[in-house]
Amino acid sequence: MPLYWIVTQLTLLVTECEIFLSLLVKFLDADKPQWLRAVAVESIHRLCVQPQLLRSFCQSYDMKQHSTKVFRDIVNALGSFIQSLFLVPPTGNPATTNQAGNNNSGGPVSAPANSGMVGIGGGVTLLPAFEYRGTWIPILTVTVQGSAKATYLEMLDKVEPPTIPEGYAMSVAFHCLLDLVRGITSMIEGELGEVETEYQSTSEVASSPMHSSEQQDLQSTSDQMDKEIVSRAVWEEMVNACWCGLLAALSLLLDASTDEAATENILKAELTMAALCGRLGLVTSRDAFITAICKGSLPPHYALTVLNTTTAATLSNKSYSIQGQSVMMISPSSESHQQVVAVGQPLAVQPQGTVMLTSKNIQCMRTLLNLAHCHGAVLGTSWQLVLATLQHLVWILGLKPSSGGALKPGRAVEGPSTVLTTAVMTDLPVISNILSRLFESSQYLDDVSLHHLINALCSLSLEAMDMAYGNNKEPSLFAVAKLLETGLVNMHRIEILWRPLTGHLLEVCQHPNSRMREWGAEALTSLIKAGLTFNHEPPLSQNQRLQLLLLNPLKEMSNINHPDIRLKQLECVLQILQSQGDSLGPGWPLVLGVMGAIRNDQGESLIRTAFQCLQLVVTDFLPTMPCTCLQIVVDVAGSFGLHNQELNISLTSIGLLWNISDYFFQRGEIIEKELNKEEAAQQKQAEEKGVVLNRPFHPAPPFDCLWLCLYAKLGELCVDPRPAVRKSAGQTLFSTIGAHGTLLQHSTWHTVIWKVLFNLLDRVRESSTTADKEKIESGGGNILIHHSRDTAEKQWAETWVLTLAGVARIFNTRRYLLQPLGDFSRAWDVLLDHIQSAALSKNNEVSLAALKSFQEILQIVSPVRDSDKPETSPVVNVPVPVLIGPISGPGLSRPFIRTDSIGERLGRYSNSEPPIVTDELEDLNLWWAAWNTWYRIGSESTKPPITFDKLTFIPSQPFLTALIQIFPALYQHIKTGFNMDDLQKLGVILHSAVSVPISSDASPFILPSYTEAVLTSLQEAVLTALDVLQKAICVGPENMQIMYPAIFDQLLAFVEFSCKPPQYGQLETKHIANAKYNQIQLFAPAEWVALNYVPFAERSLEVVVDLYQKTACHKAVVNEKVLQNIIKALRVPLSLKYSCPSESTWKLAVSSLLKVLSIGLPVARQHASSGKFDSMWPELANTFEDFLFTKSIPPDNLSIQEFQRNESIDVEVVQLISTEILPYANFIPKEFVGQIMTMLNKGSIHSQSSSFTEAEIDIRLREEFSKMCFETLLQFSFSNKVTTPQEGYISRMALSVLLKRSQDVLHRYIEDERLSGKCPLPRQQVTEIIFVLKAVSTLIDSLKKTQPENVDGNTWAQVIALYPTLVECITCSSSEVCSALKEALVPFKDFMQPPASKVQNGES
Repeated sequence: MPLYWIVTQLTLLVTECEIFLSLLVKFLDADKPQWLRAVAVESIHRLCVQPQLLRSFCQSYDMKQHSTKVFRDIVNALGSFIQSLFLVPPTGNPATTNQAGNNNSGGPVSAPANSGMVGIGGGVTLLPAFEYRGTWIPILTVTVQGSAKATYLEMLDKVEPPTIPEGYAMSVAFHCLLDLVRGITSMIEGELGEVETEYQSTSEVASSPMHSSEQQDLQSTSDQMDKEIVSRAVWEEMVNACWCGLLAALSLLLDASTDEAATENILKAELTMAALCGRLGLVTSRDAFITAICKGSLPPHYALTVLNTTTAATLSNKSYSIQGQSVMMISPSSESHQQVVAVGQPLAVQPQGTVMLTSKNIQCMRTLLNLAHCHGAVLGTSWQLVLATLQHLVWILGLKPSSGGALKPGRAVEGPSTVLTTAVMTDLPVISNILSRLFESSQYLDDVSLHHLINALCSLSLEAMDMAYGNNKEPSLFAVAKLLETGLVNMHRIEILWRPLTGHLLEVCQHPNSRMREWGAEALTSLIKAGLTFNHEPPLSQNQRLQLLLLNPLKEMSNINHPDIRLKQLECVLQILQSQGDSLGPGWPLVLGVMGAIRNDQGESLIRTAFQCLQLVVTDFLPTMPCTCLQIVVDVAGSFGLHNQELNISLTSIGLLWNISDYFFQRGEIIEKELNKEEAAQQKQAEEKGVVLNRPFHPAPPFDCLWLCLYAKLGELCVDPRPAVRKSAGQTLFSTIGAHGTLLQHSTWHTVIWKVLFNLLDRVRESSTTADKEKIESGGGNILIHHSRDTAEKQWAETWVLTLAGVARIFNTRRYLLQPLGDFSRAWDVLLDHIQSAALSKNNEVSLAALKSFQEILQIVSPVRDSDKPETSPVVNVPVPVLIGPISGPGLSRPFIRTDSIGERLGRYSNSEPPIVTDELEDLNLWWAAWNTWYRIGSESTKPPITFDKLTFIPSQPFLTALIQIFPALYQHIKTGFNMDDLQKLGVILHSAVSVPISSDASPFILPSYTEAVLTSLQEAVLTALDVLQKAICVGPENMQIMYPAIFDQLLAFVEFSCKPPQYGQLETKHIANAKYNQIQLFAPAEWVALNYVPFAERSLEVVVDLYQKTACHKAVVNEKVLQNIIKALRVPLSLKYSCPSESTWKLAVSSLLKVLSIGLPVARQHASSGKFDSMWPELANTFEDFLFTKSIPPDNLSIQEFQRNESIDVEVVQLISTEILPYANFIPKEFVGQIMTMLNKGSIHSQSSSFTEAEIDIRLREEFSKMCFETLLQFSFSNKVTTPQEGYISRMALSVLLKRSQDVLHRYIEDERLSGKCPLPRQQVTEIIFVLKAVSTLIDSLKKTQPENVDGNTWAQVIALYPTLVECITCSSSEVCSALKEALVPFKDFMQPPASKVQNGES
């Protein structure tokens, strides 16, 4: 029956054709004779080369509802026929036959569950053939491609059936399949192409403006649409009808093929079908063909979930591993001797053993690559299959990702190394290249296909991540590498894939497996860098949204805690800065955020890298970034200062803050303008949204806020736990405010004072007072810590000092700015409070510094220029501008002038606000607040503690000195209101301060050496304070002069220290005033040493005398009995005389007494009637008595000259009595005169003691003194001015006692002289007799000078009675006595007169 007839008559003889074709299919059954089957195959081949005919079959039968599916049956029959040829009866497998017979489900028979491997080293068959389960069928060349040759069909006229050569039927069937595929695909694709072309042209027309013939165009378009719908139905039906049979047959043949060309043809057919299904959108069939190619690429038994779970899979095994399989076992199927070209490890969670790849696997792999490369656009979800397979193959072949994501041959990291034959070794670079080209070609895919590709890569990557969990084995990096490659080639449309791509890579970056993470980060950072450098349209500078989109993942990486990822991130930032830093624009906040996100616990190397980035930003990029980002730079720099991993970084970051402040200063105007503009825009937005604009330090202007943020950051660093950081930050903060503070608006200073400076002071004070007192052994490493910094407390003390000094300096130098602020007095009080708490802290360094700050704010010291104060520059080597005077900033483009002169200060406010002249009264309040603080500091610090132990804190001398030195300057401001109460308070403090002892450690440095009589600075200060007061009183109003007595009292209290040093509470101290006699005491072990108060007391005494000379007549001085108090105070040293701690004391006391009396006595006489001085006279008498007849014994080593000098002092006192007191006896109380007379009498006869004890020898040497007393006594006794009998009696009594004693001494001398024979008498007895003889001569002289009527007759009788006794002395042997005797006898000549003539019995 001629076939062509059927073809031509198909439309007429539909039913007949159907029956015929069904019959033809039946002839292929296995139970038919060989020749019949061969003829049937040939017939079918004739049909298969005519695709249009097949199309008609499909339309006429398969697409009709109740008709036989002729086309499907033909294809399925071919498949069954091919299967049956392999099932040779002896080795037949009924199960397989059965399965193959009913193969509509389309399961690929090529890979039953136990499809096996190729034997290693198997020989290669010479003939092309199929070999399956022991059945070997050669492949014959039966026909030219695309034509059917009917060899046996033409022999039908023969009687005997011809013998069919082995393999003929198989070969025809094989060609049948190939031609069928080729025909269908070329036909359908051709028609598809036409439709698409037409569609494009019509759509172009439709999109162009409508013409008059628009109705006609629309009509034709709708016709075309209908036509396409019909055609598409036919194409889909044809494919749906044939794909299962084709796939089953082709898969079996692929498994059985031993010939490379045949294999190539089979693969080409599968590829063509897959591509066609893809174009038609037939997902199931497309995936089935692709699965078949994928399975062919992998070793037999290779368990791959993706392939096993697809529609086309018949394998039920879904596990990843191939556990339990002996890898070398030859499986029953596929014993074809394929050449093994590679041995490698399977990609599995638990890889066991190795797997082998044959040349056929590699061939399939190439087909797969080809499919993906050429038909990627239609793969859709099948990318998953393709890529999964490629991933496994790449893994087995040992290809590893290199830069840019390309795969290069590399050694497997673990397990047995991959073994590759030379054949495949040469192939690898080609495969690698094709792989790369495959992903490069993704740039030509449409957006949807590209998303399919990306999704597939992501899900592959997720699987690889799952496998890599929980172990540190080498993970598969195929997906990550290819995501990178795909991203890099699609940069021109990066926006559409950026989010899924980077989102997934960020997940990879968080993976616990380090290699996996590393590649995730590598891919992500490479993409970001490439994205920023790519030449986008429009450029990034005009497309801010895209730039932020590109940078965002970099910021997201900050949420990952793995240090290696963060390091990659920071390296990326560094590279971006180096290459794109100038053009980051709105991306700056993100980049800076990355640097700032580094936490303290993230390791030194990370912090160092991040800091490197920041340094680069500060040195190179501040001018290029938007001004709104400057605040972020400040925050980030500040955060590095707080990192405690590396001290140098913290210190350098403080240096950066200084540089930033300098930059703000240089470009102030530009920054201010830009910030104001930005602020206005934000304000507008906020108003539109109806929200309040919220930013730190609102409502200060934005530029000021920038400064405030900088100050606040430095403030935080000033309370860092590390002392070096605190010091550096503190110096930088105050230098910055000092150098650039004038740029701030006036109102902003309020915030600086309250929010920055006082806040800082509070925190520092709190930390200092709670700091640990434990000793720190070393400063880390081998650094030794100086003892002055060896506890946290001492280190905090330094910070406190620095901070307080800095704030005080600002208050001093910026007073003109601060005072006009509304609450300056409140700020002043707070500052004073801080000074007070620091001054009262139990730390010498802090307390002393507090006083220096106190002095500074009172402007006692002119603010020191920074050039004289090297310690105020920041640690970082940055030149610090000077605080005062015109200066130019270091390296600035323009010099800037400090607006500190009055004119400039006023000028500064002239344009904006009127200058505020501070109210004098308010000023006075400030000074009184300062006085109250001073008083509290003074009274608290000098109050002696109740109990003493080793830890008792006693203020140091420098502290007390500084405290007292503040008073004079402070006083100048408050003198108008300074009253007696205040003076009282001052006195208490001065007294207490002077009483404080010093530590024995410090004494050698503070005390003068014991031979020097100098004052300590503290004592000088105390006297200066009193001096200032006294001068002020002197020129002050009358009502101030009532303070004089109080000043005298204070000074006299100090005078008493010379003999009785003050006690400091219950503290026991060593006194070193007697060091002259007792040097060893300096070295005696004592905790505390009292000062040598003698020079101080003596100086005080001099001041008293001076002051008294000026003020003796003042009413207050007279009324308050100042003179009496002075005498009373002097009485102590005078009575002690030789027992005084220092000899100079009593001498000064005498001379002072004489000076004071010379001025005071006339005043006392003047006021005699008022009785104001009554109580002074007895005091004075007692003082004279105590001094002239002291109970203290002169030291043994006193020289004669010294003694004579001391005697002359006594004589001076007597002279004073004779000149200043006795002549005015009428104005002086009688008792006093009587006491004086008794005393003179005692002085004159002092020497005539009856006992010759050793003790009196020296006293008897006071000849001059006695003589002076004697003369004064006589002069007074015989003066005409005797007014009362009492006085005469005193002098008469004195004379008779004197003469009586003289008589006794002479008698005793004569007796002893006689008895002693040749022996000389003792020296003292000789001296005594000489003194008596001299006294007698003096007495006679005095008596002669006196008016005769004043001398009592009895006295003369006593004098003359001495004469015989004197004569008896002539025999004495001592020449000295003789000469004295001579002098005593000479005056008697005046008594020699001839006796008066007597009349006796009336006769003469």
